[in-house]
Amino acid sequence: MNDEQVRALLTVAWMAARADGHDDPRETGRLATLAASYPGSPVDPAALEQSLLRAPPALDSVAAALASDERLAQLAYEAAVSVVDADGSHSEAEGAFLARLASALRLPAARSGEYLGAADAIASAAVPSTATVSDRTSAPRAPADVAAIDARILDASITNAALELLPETLASLAILPLQVRLVYRIGQAYGHALDQGHIKEFIATLGVGLTGQYVEQFGRRLLGGLLGSVLGGVGRVVGRQAASSGMAFATTYAIGRIAREYYAAGRTLDRGTLQRAFGDFVAQGRDLVATYAPAIEERARSIDVRHLPQLISRL
Repeated sequence: MNDEQVRALLTVAWMAARADGHDDPRETGRLATLAASYPGSPVDPAALEQSLLRAPPALDSVAAALASDERLAQLAYEAAVSVVDADGSHSEAEGAFLARLASALRLPAARSGEYLGAADAIASAAVPSTATVSDRTSAPRAPADVAAIDARILDASITNAALELLPETLASLAILPLQVRLVYRIGQAYGHALDQGHIKEFIATLGVGLTGQYVEQFGRRLLGGLLGSVLGGVGRVVGRQAASSGMAFATTYAIGRIAREYYAAGRTLDRGTLQRAFGDFVAQGRDLVATYAPAIEERARSIDVRHLPQLISRL
């Protein structure tokens, strides 16, 4: 893969993040920032970000650098689908962008449609479509079994770490819905009715953007995997993938623990308190990764990516 193709792949992910018409530099800028963390990367992240903001390229011209390589074309489309579905669904504008992208990449309609359908099923598995949020802030109901909540948090953390070890992009796409599902189930345990919009806002309050998380996951997968030979070989690739898995564990663990605190307190904790506690829980999660490494590896061997929606809904 040459430098032009690397740039094109990153640009597709950047364009997908902006396809809904919202310009959020916290989301789109993180991909370029991530690229800077890999010594020897053929992409200059500062130049990439500035050039894209100054003159957004035409989709056809970006796709042309990838369309001749079926593997790269498919990866570019999968990355775009994953970014637009990262918040649980894609808008009409994002759907139109994906259709134009598939055409520009010369992907068979059946293949791109199948992948989009699978991604949509994963994204929608987190919360029932009929779920509505309650504004009640009265004293929370004590859960029947606090230990069961902690077990659910640990199970979700192990599963997400395992998903990050798998090579399929659909596996990474399942990480965010599983985090949303975890918050939904914890809220239920404390007597709070939640919908996907509320959960997204709660997670964003912690400083964990959903789209930003996937963009970073995709960047790690791209820059640590496809570019492994450029950036230092297989040993370093494996190390980066393991580190990424550990971060998936720690982030999921922290989201679960802070959700337990928040809903147990009747949703009364302020933003500053939530963010400080979240940072502490992330650190705790990182400390636990080595302890649960065997369980993570075993879980990775047991996951069938064809049944990811069922995996999420069982949490």
